[in-house]
Amino acid sequence: MNKAPVIALLLALTAASALAQDIWPTRSVRLIVPSAPGGGTDLYARLLAQGLADGLKQQFIVDNRPGASGNIGAEIAARAAPDGYTFLISANPALVINPSLYKNLPYNAERDFTAVARGVISPLVFASHPSLPVKSLPALVALGKREPGTLPYGSAGAGSTTNLVVKLVEEAAGARFVHVPYKGIGQATQALLSGETAFMASDIGPVLPHIRSGRVLALAVTERTPQLPGTPTLAEAGYRNIEAYASFSVVAPTGTPSAIVQRLSAEIIKVMKSPAIRERLEGQGFIPVFDTPDEFSASLKKERQMWAEVIRRNKIVAD
Repeated sequence: MNKAPVIALLLALTAASALAQDIWPTRSVRLIVPSAPGGGTDLYARLLAQGLADGLKQQFIVDNRPGASGNIGAEIAARAAPDGYTFLISANPALVINPSLYKNLPYNAERDFTAVARGVISPLVFASHPSLPVKSLPALVALGKREPGTLPYGSAGAGSTTNLVVKLVEEAAGARFVHVPYKGIGQATQALLSGETAFMASDIGPVLPHIRSGRVLALAVTERTPQLPGTPTLAEAGYRNIEAYASFSVVAPTGTPSAIVQRLSAEIIKVMKSPAIRERLEGQGFIPVFDTPDEFSASLKKERQMWAEVIRRNKIVAD
């Protein structure tokens, strides 16, 4: 058997991989964010774009494509050419929640994307308007049991993590609130500030300035965070079995060269470890996660299963 063609092919593939790593990127890279400016995904994407541009000497352009709980931006990314010049930076819904929430997604979250980097996670904070006569999560729950179906709460959309974590509390406590979905956490935050809603669960970054200014009150966090050191955790408030957080991750259209995926993953970790960027990330309540693409892929599968069960149990459908 003539092994020369096989060896030549292996050498060519090795050379192509090295070339992709050495040369990429040769032009600007688009980072699709499937939500409006002002939310956690957008905050993270812009910090990451700055760090990647500095490290790779090319523009990384944030392209906000909000709507349909992240489905519009995710579909655009899924249909993009897998050439290493388009990536999706998304919060939990588009990647792990929407597959169980929508019957006819215009993309397949598992097949259409390749995991790049888990990025960052953020604890969630239950925040209330000062006019609400409660100062703790147990008091809020008591009100939701005493006056079921009257207190409105905002979220980033039906089936978002900020919606589902309230559902988990309702389920555990026997309380009932009125869900008011918005097009992103930025709009939901404005609704809370105006008093249009009574409370919300949010990733920390968008509401932290308003908590510090006293315009909203922090009732509880899903896990201890240095930004809100005096705020009780859900476990301390009596809800030990609720695990929820916002995550902001990077995926590529399936078919993107592995060499580019691996290089971008390494560059993202490098950016998040740089002192200046890490300080800014942590200042927004983000916790960097340094998973490999394979580790991130496994965590996506686990989260899909977890949220599918929550959605099924609570009979949640997209509004």
